[in-house]
Amino acid sequence: MPAMNSSPFPFDLTGLALSPGKGLSVQLYQSLRDRILQGRIDRQAKLPTSRELALALNISRTTVVRAYDQLYAEGYINTRVGDGTYVSAPATDIARAPVLANSAAVPRLSQLGARMAQPAKIMPRGGKPRAFRLGVPALDLFPGDVWARLQADFWRRGAEHRIGYGDPAGDPQLRTLLAGYLRHARGLVCDPDQIIITAGTQQALFMCAQLLLNPGDLAAIENPGYPRAVAALTLNGARIAGIDVDAEGLRIQQLQQWQQQGHNVRLVYVTPSNQYPSGVTLSLARRLELLAWADTNQSYILEDDYDGEYRYSGTPLALLASLDRQQRVLYMGTFSKIAFPGLRLGYIVAPPPLAQALINLRMQYDRHSSMPDQAVMAEFIAQGHFQRHVRRMRRASRARRDAMCDTWQRIRPGGIVLPDIDAGLHCTVRLPDLAQQQRLIAAADAAGVEVEALSRYWLASAASPVQQAGLVMGFGGVDQAAIVTAIETLAKAWRKTP
Repeated sequence: MPAMNSSPFPFDLTGLALSPGKGLSVQLYQSLRDRILQGRIDRQAKLPTSRELALALNISRTTVVRAYDQLYAEGYINTRVGDGTYVSAPATDIARAPVLANSAAVPRLSQLGARMAQPAKIMPRGGKPRAFRLGVPALDLFPGDVWARLQADFWRRGAEHRIGYGDPAGDPQLRTLLAGYLRHARGLVCDPDQIIITAGTQQALFMCAQLLLNPGDLAAIENPGYPRAVAALTLNGARIAGIDVDAEGLRIQQLQQWQQQGHNVRLVYVTPSNQYPSGVTLSLARRLELLAWADTNQSYILEDDYDGEYRYSGTPLALLASLDRQQRVLYMGTFSKIAFPGLRLGYIVAPPPLAQALINLRMQYDRHSSMPDQAVMAEFIAQGHFQRHVRRMRRASRARRDAMCDTWQRIRPGGIVLPDIDAGLHCTVRLPDLAQQQRLIAAADAAGVEVEALSRYWLASAASPVQQAGLVMGFGGVDQAAIVTAIETLAKAWRKTP
């Protein structure tokens, strides 16, 4: 409908245009509301009757009545008995309130909010996985048909009692089944009451950090280490000590030196089964040293077993949590690397004295994870699908690991030697300097291959003040053919790189 060029009313409606078929009453309400807020309709102005405005705009009176009703309900207009409809003074006060210079450009945030307002250094990659994207398992092998059937069964069975508010610790059946799985597959004996279901490992990290650390407390993390663990700890106000990693994993001696120098390290985060990102396994001797250190100093250990199901040679070493006799280890597991990351289901196995506090804290976050997803995962485990899928994923990842190693050894792109890969879904190679790291990653990116920089995982420390250079590559997300093609592509791209 054409805009009005003139108006017989005591205010200007020039530019008011309504588009047929798009909710005329809503359009009229929004147009009048905007004019009131912008001060374009004078304070205490009298509006035309619904009949007058309908005739002027060539629309039905019902449309105007609906728009007026909404404006009245929200306080923009009021009626005076026997006198008509007027703009409400409080509504115009919004438009007339003084605006401070630059107030919109500089929001008042907390210190944490100001940090979060900064551009993110690294954003998760989206879209279909490519070689060599990190953190992605063989999503192409997930039995979606089975999962869909279990979901349909859940809703058909009458799920009223399972779709309301649930236990903040998680679905009782899922926790019981998880306790059984951890006992048989990971050697960790625990009670279901020790298990708290979380929205992935990241939430588990935040919960543990909030439970165990006060602002200013010192927490230790492997160096190089998982950047999101650093974020979870520092966002809770912790100071970070980077502890170097060698061929046997975390250097416990360096951790002890911090303590001897008067630094009270309250908590240490480790990935003992497959150190992230170096790929080394924490030796049994180091595990026992770490447990003894935690007991002596009354500190806690966060054990992140993010991809512990993927072991390709030898017998997996006992989990720290399974060796813990002094209740110092909080074990964190996830379904992201076996099922799919979008599920957002993880769990904490807490020492009994900490379990209830973590459950109470979990309730303050988002109360609990999706109850239907937990129920479906419980059935996925109960019917044996999970165990079969673990075996399928382990076989597929071993095949992809072999394709990576064999092809790399044959082609040797950039003259780089690949290390042995005994576990996990990624590998790391060291480079002599950051300049070469940058050149190789830029060339790989231009060729359509995803390679991460080792330096982004580094924390400067007194022992290692200089960032270490290298490449971190995941091989779990694509099949063998794609791996071979990607390595051939890298060889060509890096041949042109000085």
